Order: sequence, then C-alpha cells, then structure tokens
Amino acid sequence: METTLITTLVIDNNPVAAASAATFERRSPVTNELVTTGAAAKLEDANQAAASAGRAFESWSLTGPTERRRILLKAADILETKLPAFAETMAKEIGASGLWAGFNVMASAALLREAAGLATQIQGETISTDKPNTLSMTLRQPVGAILSIVPWNGPVILAARAIAYPLVCGNTVVFRASETSPRTHALLAEAFYEAGLPPGVLNFITNAPDDAPEVISALIAHPAIRRVNFTGSTRVGRIIAKECATHLKRCLLELGGKAPMVILDDADIDSAVSAAIFGSFLYQGQICMSTERLVVDEKVADEFVAKFAERAKSLPVADPITNPGCVIGPMVSQQSGPRINGLITDAVNKGAKLVVGGYADGAVMSATIVDHVTPEMQIYDEETFGPITTIVRVKDTESAVKAANDTIYGLSAAVFGRDTTRALNVARRIDSGSVHINGSTVQNEPQAPYGGMKASGYGRFDGRAVIDEFTELKWVTIEPASQPYPI
Repeated sequence: METTLITTLVIDNNPVAAASAATFERRSPVTNELVTTGAAAKLEDANQAAASAGRAFESWSLTGPTERRRILLKAADILETKLPAFAETMAKEIGASGLWAGFNVMASAALLREAAGLATQIQGETISTDKPNTLSMTLRQPVGAILSIVPWNGPVILAARAIAYPLVCGNTVVFRASETSPRTHALLAEAFYEAGLPPGVLNFITNAPDDAPEVISALIAHPAIRRVNFTGSTRVGRIIAKECATHLKRCLLELGGKAPMVILDDADIDSAVSAAIFGSFLYQGQICMSTERLVVDEKVADEFVAKFAERAKSLPVADPITNPGCVIGPMVSQQSGPRINGLITDAVNKGAKLVVGGYADGAVMSATIVDHVTPEMQIYDEETFGPITTIVRVKDTESAVKAANDTIYGLSAAVFGRDTTRALNVARRIDSGSVHINGSTVQNEPQAPYGGMKASGYGRFDGRAVIDEFTELKWVTIEPASQPYPI
C-alpha cells in the first residue's frame, strides 16, 4: 500500500509542523500497513490556531456577503475536481467505497453552494415599540472564532458543513480534523485555501489520539473561541457539553443514533426492503443515520425478513482499495469486530436468531441480520456502527410507535405504509429529529435542518437554522437624545 503522508498543520494559511515535531500514525484496520502520518498538535499549537482565528475574525467579520459567497462557490468547484484524490484517500484511511466517497464529495459541493446562498439571508427585523420617535430592531452579527470538531465516518460532508456555515455567517474556524481520516480532512481544507480564503480564517489542526482531551479542552477554553460544533459519539458529546458549560460557550451537538425503520402492516414490502438494504449497509452501517432497528408488524414480518435476507446475502464484501465498486468494505477499526461479536453472542444467547451473515473477523464482516431482538438484549439499544441490523417484531401500530421510541437516541427514523395519513401520524409521534415516510433513514439535504433529540444531541445543521447557531442576535434602538426620563 502506498503511504500518504500528512506532516503539517495549517495556521495563517502556512503549512507548519507541530511545535514539538511530534507525529501520529493512521494504519490500515485490515493489514496494519501505514496509511497516513500526521502532525500531532500540542497545547502550543492549539493556542496558536485559536489566537490566529481570533485575529482574522476582526477583518473577516467585516467582509461583505458577495466575497463570502464567491469564495464558497469557488471552493465547491475545486472540491469536485478533487474527487479522484478523495476516493483514493478515503479507501485507504477509512475503507470507503467509491460510492460513499462520491456521495461525500458531491453532497459537500452542493452544501457549499447552498451555504453560499445564505450570505445575503442573514437578517434582523424591526420591532414595534411604544417609545415615540424610536426605531427598535434586531441585528444578526458574527460570533467570533468557532471550534469545529468532526468524525471520520462522513468525513467530507460533516466537515464541509462544520466549516462553511460558520464562515458564511462571518466567523472564523479552527477545524480540528479526525485522527482517523487526517488526509481526507486536509484535502477538504485545501479546497478552501485554494479558493482564496484569507490567512487565519480557517486553521487546520490534527492531534494524536492520546492528546485529544488536552488539545480540545485548551481550544474550548481559549478566549478567542466563542462557540463549538461537534459531531461524534454521545459519550464524547457529553464531555464537550460539560466543557462548554464551564466556559459559558454555546455548542451544537450531533451525536449517536439507533435509527428505527417502522414497517406497518400495509407497507410496500419490496420498497421497504430496498430502503432497508440501503440504510443498513451503506458504508458498512457506519453512518449516524444507519438503519439499526427494523420495527416490523408481525403480520408482514416473515415476508419482509425473507426478502431482506435474500437481498443482503448478495452484497459483495471486498477491499475498496482494489475494488472501489464494492458495497461492503472493512470497518474502521480492528476493535469493531470483537465489540459487535459480543453483541451478537449476547443476543443469540437470549433468543435472537441470525438470519444471514455472522460474526466479524477483525474489521471484516459481511451483511448481517439479527431477528427476534427484544429489549433485554444489549443490541436492542446499543449503537452497532457496523454492517449489522436488527429486526424487532411488534403486534400493531401502537406497539411499533412504542418500540421506535424505546431508545435513548433520536436522530433519524423512517416509516413505511401505504396509508399516508396513518404513516404521518406515526411519524409525528416518533421522537426523532427527522422522519422519512416511505424513504430511508439515511438522508441529507443542505436546505433541510438536521439534528437530533434526546441523547442524539441538540441544535441543527443545514437550512436557515444554521444562522441562529452561528450568529448573535442583538437588540438595537435609535432614540432621540432629548427624550425625557422619570428621574
């Protein structure tokens, strides 16, 4: 395997080594060969990046909407030209197929263009007032430097939104890339630099895994950092939220999920199977929206499971480095297999049945379906993040709603049924940030707000919702200086 080297941070648009010259390695989860070498930032580097972003904010916050829009549109064009490089790098770093790489890049380009359109939509309003000869209004103003932290699993799309939305609102960004996909994230940052982003507006930081708590804590605490957006696990999200609360800094959190697809007794079974295959096994099920629970009315469960299993058996497992067209590649870590195998063993010992697939061999696993899953099994509500999904059989619609909500998570969901009025009523009752009727749980459009409920986090990416996330709302009045006062 040809090694891809990443040896620099980027501060003030200058590629620099970590102050200590420390580096870290990303190795293949299958062969253990060296894939990427990254600069390992320490506290000094983190503080320099934050200070740089603070200085750059003074001028970037005054940049007009046309210039912000121009840079984002140019970055989108540049991003599309980098698709071959992204496909190669994502296959090496995170086992992504050509399909997943292509989706990430093209969706990110669309997101940048949608974000560019927000440049002239950041608006205040006038407010009625009883004070004579007074104009009362609100202004939307940039916040300051934003700390953006994203994971490896949707590396381009998740990073693009974490950078573009703060920038279009007039903020600067310290982008802390994932140590699992550092070169992939560096490629995205390069698109912004090549588009003409001024020095310090986007600073790029990577760190060794063991240094993450210290580096991130220092960044959150830095006075230049005013808000934080984090996409990742619920466990780490809780830590981020506590750190932000200590410093009275607002954060936007998109965390874990256990997405249910509810299949009602009148569902189009063939269509539901197609959506379940896509939602469960795209990118090895390592997407926060992956369909991890299929809540199926028992009247159609046998038919659905039989057809679903038949389709799942045919999904090819391969190495995307040599076979970019494969559907299922390796999971991101050697540790993923033993963790999932433990969940399977627990479920089978408690009465679940393996319909298709089976145990993982390290990071390699075929499409797996576990049927007759019940609440006492660990896999019922624990996020699997692998090419495995579960069948929960229910007796009626009311039981289906109850099962769909029987989870700490609430990020994405789906409902299949021909009676759209009933399906809509079910969708309204599911505690989830998004629910798709007769569609997959895996969906994203840059004009639609996206985020979770419960342990899946709070706040919203995408759509006009990001304006509130990345601006301050200020009340301003213009009053006559000679107005009377009661004292």
